[in-house]
Amino acid sequence: MSDEDKRKLQLDPAQWARLLAVITLFLLVLGLWFAIAGGRQLQADMRLDSLQVARDDAVTETQRNLQSFRRKFSATLASPAVAAALKTGDNAAASRAIEAAWPDLMRSEVWPADLQERYASLPASGFGSLAVGEAALAEGKPVARIISTAGGERLALAAPAAGPQVQVLGYVELPLERATHGVAAARLSSGTYLSLRQGARDVLERGDLTLKGSAESLAAKVADSDLRVAAAVPDDVLVPLGLGAIAAIGTGGILLLAALGVWLGVRPRMLGKVLGADAGDVQTLAELQLTQAEEAQPKPKREITDSATAKASVVIDRSIFRAYDIRGVMGQTLDAGVAELIGQAIGSLMHDKGLEDIVVGRDGRLSGPELTEGLITGLRKAGRNVIDIGLVPTPVVYFGCFHLRTGCGVAITGSHNPPDYNGFKIVVGGETLSGAAITDLHARIAEDQLLEADSRGTLDERDISDDYVERIAGDIQIGQRLKVVVDAGNGAAGVIGPRVLEAIGAEVTPLFCDIDGTFPNHHPDPSDPQNLTALVQMVERLEADIGIAFDGDGDRLGVITRAGKNIYPDRLLMLFAADVLQRNPGAVIVYDVKCTGRLPAHILRHGGSPLMWKTGHSLIKAKMRETEAELAGEMSGHFFFAERWYGFDDGIYAAARLLEILDGSGYTPDEVFDALPDGISTPEIKVEAPDGDPHAFVERFRSIARFEGARLSTIDGLRVDWPDGWGLVRASNTTPVLVMRFDADSNPAMARIQQAFREQLLAVQPGMALPF
Repeated sequence: MSDEDKRKLQLDPAQWARLLAVITLFLLVLGLWFAIAGGRQLQADMRLDSLQVARDDAVTETQRNLQSFRRKFSATLASPAVAAALKTGDNAAASRAIEAAWPDLMRSEVWPADLQERYASLPASGFGSLAVGEAALAEGKPVARIISTAGGERLALAAPAAGPQVQVLGYVELPLERATHGVAAARLSSGTYLSLRQGARDVLERGDLTLKGSAESLAAKVADSDLRVAAAVPDDVLVPLGLGAIAAIGTGGILLLAALGVWLGVRPRMLGKVLGADAGDVQTLAELQLTQAEEAQPKPKREITDSATAKASVVIDRSIFRAYDIRGVMGQTLDAGVAELIGQAIGSLMHDKGLEDIVVGRDGRLSGPELTEGLITGLRKAGRNVIDIGLVPTPVVYFGCFHLRTGCGVAITGSHNPPDYNGFKIVVGGETLSGAAITDLHARIAEDQLLEADSRGTLDERDISDDYVERIAGDIQIGQRLKVVVDAGNGAAGVIGPRVLEAIGAEVTPLFCDIDGTFPNHHPDPSDPQNLTALVQMVERLEADIGIAFDGDGDRLGVITRAGKNIYPDRLLMLFAADVLQRNPGAVIVYDVKCTGRLPAHILRHGGSPLMWKTGHSLIKAKMRETEAELAGEMSGHFFFAERWYGFDDGIYAAARLLEILDGSGYTPDEVFDALPDGISTPEIKVEAPDGDPHAFVERFRSIARFEGARLSTIDGLRVDWPDGWGLVRASNTTPVLVMRFDADSNPAMARIQQAFREQLLAVQPGMALPF
């Protein structure tokens, strides 16, 4: 290299000054970051320690109080005054004796142990009190739970009377404060959260309520009760390199000393050598900048112009905007351009609501990547920040809305429809869009009321699959290693579904779990028994305990027993309801119009409040929020758990809860299912709608059909109930078909009900092809 080349590579004094200043500034900023982050982490650690102490104190006191109340109640029932009254059969005198021994009771009663009077007087007698009584009889000991009454929430206790044979049941109510005192008295640091919870209900909350969504991770159970104390602190401080608080503070101090050393030590010596002068003759950076100011040429300002670009002509078919999602056929009513406009419409709605971040995921259909790219482009064009979580089941998108705290998400999925279908399930502000909210998106596009932000939103890619698996496995673990065959139908649940069930302790054999958007083995719809044939065969061949089937996007569940019996979702809902009501007496359980008439009676028997509603995942979720229901289910296989989960439909989580129930039952799965009320029922029967318009036909059927001696319900389609069964005709909101279902106590009743429907259907549409 020539001397001239070497001189070109050498830095002049001003460049040296800038370089050393940059190094110093970098070390200074880095040191401050480490030191400040370490200090904040140290504060967070101390706050967490303090909160855990408060939580444990609250749990201990609550447990001690409940034990004291249960012991006192048992002693009171065994006291001479109460025992003498019970011996003579004078329940009223026994109740008065209990009140005399326990003056601060708000209610005291003694009931016959058969509880028939209590059931006969529902709902006035109260679902919650009845459920406490049933639990005490089942457990054979005093039970304490918090219930809702006309006078507000109270602590209720029920206990069977002592003796060789239970004949009566004592029941008392105490002020709620007797149960909440432990949480109310706990010493709580600022910026933290503490709550006494029963099921999904917060009985008493303290502190920063914005933290309640993450409180389950620090929850501690109150022994021998359905209560727990949940706690939360703000999110962890981001500490560089994942260091602990002390290590980060130490590293920050070293970096700050290094910055000082460069500025006061290295800089003067280095510049002195470069300039051939003493350090004291070296100009400071400010002096060098001042010297060169006159030589510097002013840079022309860059002007940015915002020129409007012509939008490509995209035809939007209004028919794809359905009752509870957007769905169409790829290449006919859907393409990337349509997806972009839908994304921009969603982004415009989010802007109106002050929402910025949104989660996007897709199922395994071949058109998914193209639609995802278009949707994200439209969302970012509206200035929304997108978190792309990739190929996942729809429930993982819903989970991401909570886990990533966006409150907004779009699942690109065709659900259980044929491979050329695809669509969008949309959550904005924590609510799944349906009805008018869906059609509003079309109106925004049609009227060109779309936001185009000054700057595009950001795009981040995240994988939250591990978080989803860990969240479920952290709450559910089974003791016995149940043998489970999982048929994902080559849908999006094929990978994560088996992972979840293995993580909770099951032995899983996958069947058709390779994700393939062409669905080469069978249609991914577990509501059709024909799609379960391979699963039935595999369960029988492996002698598995149970077979689990998921639909194309993993939000629906199907179940097959070892004996090859298809357990319809309304019977699964009976099992789920009985389990949830053990911990949440009096809770509302929502079910759709296609469910068996034996379901509401089963819910009532277990102390719940049954509520029938319209079919549709978004409609059911809206009704759950309105009624604060703990559980909901549809005949299609959608299950919605608000207790211990987030209230969205999730076939994978429902499967985990099912295995948990089976594991704790003490019986084989077949025995558990055989114990459920049963009758004669059909699966969903789908009939092609006349003229391709199911809604118009159902309206005509409602106005013309006549069913003598039956009770008619028009919540969704037309459901006709007789004392020994029922039938239903409704319009599908996803495909142009009529959906029918029949349920009866016996085969003759089934034949009679189907014949009545056949006559009325043919009266409205002669020549209709009916499979019954």
